[in-house]
Amino acid sequence: MRALTFFCLAGLTGLLPACQPKPAPEEATAFMLSDTMLHRIRIDTARTQPLRSELTLVGRIIADENRVIEVFPLVGGNVESVKVELGDYVQRGQTLATIRSGEVADFERQNTQAEADLLLAEKNLRVAQDLFESKLNSQREVIAAQKEVERAQAEVNRIKEVYRIYGVGKSSTYIVKAPIAGYIIQKNVNQGTQLRSDNANSLFTVGQISDVWVLANVNESDISRVKPGMTADMQTLAYPDELFRGKVDKLYTVLDPGTKAMTVRIRLPNPGLKLRPEMHATVTIRYEDGGQMATVPAEAVIFDKSKHYVMVFRSRTDIETREVTLLKSLGDVAYIRTGIKPGERVIAKNQLLVYDALND
Repeated sequence: MRALTFFCLAGLTGLLPACQPKPAPEEATAFMLSDTMLHRIRIDTARTQPLRSELTLVGRIIADENRVIEVFPLVGGNVESVKVELGDYVQRGQTLATIRSGEVADFERQNTQAEADLLLAEKNLRVAQDLFESKLNSQREVIAAQKEVERAQAEVNRIKEVYRIYGVGKSSTYIVKAPIAGYIIQKNVNQGTQLRSDNANSLFTVGQISDVWVLANVNESDISRVKPGMTADMQTLAYPDELFRGKVDKLYTVLDPGTKAMTVRIRLPNPGLKLRPEMHATVTIRYEDGGQMATVPAEAVIFDKSKHYVMVFRSRTDIETREVTLLKSLGDVAYIRTGIKPGERVIAKNQLLVYDALND
């Protein structure tokens, strides 16, 4: 009997674990965006935009030719001093250089002679008038004397006008002055330079660069895509992180016979005078291809495992990883062929953190 009782107790003890209730399985925890992460992301909306493409051109910055004046020597002589250097800013009327010239000295001689001739003509006129009143000569002689005075006066006036044009005084020095306010963008003279009176080269070029031009070449196959008034963005080596924006101002009708390229001119403001003549620039011109397509910010697109994704945001607990078909990215805009509809919201900043949290 005892043995039977022990056997039953042992069997009951062995069955106790099987009789106890099993623990309930843990429920899957739903994803929720934390308050911290919610403040770190940026949400944007997919929208329909015209389909655009772009041309990338190489350009060269030049001064606005309507605001550039070349300064030529009006006389020959020896350059005594040069007061400015390349790149200096000058005011209108500021002295650029001084030239000692024999031609200027000759102007003074001509002026002295002309004034002496005028005094003599006026004296002869008074004598002729006195004789006419005394009936000792005719009126014809008075008229002739009057004409001599007028001729001498005209010569004096001519010399004074030459003085005014040349900006010279009663010395042999000719002063070269700035015709406008601006920057010295070209300098072709140094102290001691001998200048001929028939010199065809300019001494200085003064230009205003508050507005500048960019000249860029467009391939023959792309000419039809470029129109006046188009917006153009420029980047330079000097300021790689800064974007300068202008407009296509003119299309030159003559193609370069060697490159078969057409030159386009882009006008743009130059705040801070950062853009300098002869700088090189990368020019981007965007144009419409026709048609429309859904777009999202380019930074919202995630590339992973040879596919493109966006994080569609409905609420902090409802975020979907959605595959999309990307047509192309243009600047800060991504054109989505399929996978997104206009009006849907996507995460456009720090979306990789959310993507990793949902898909790891």
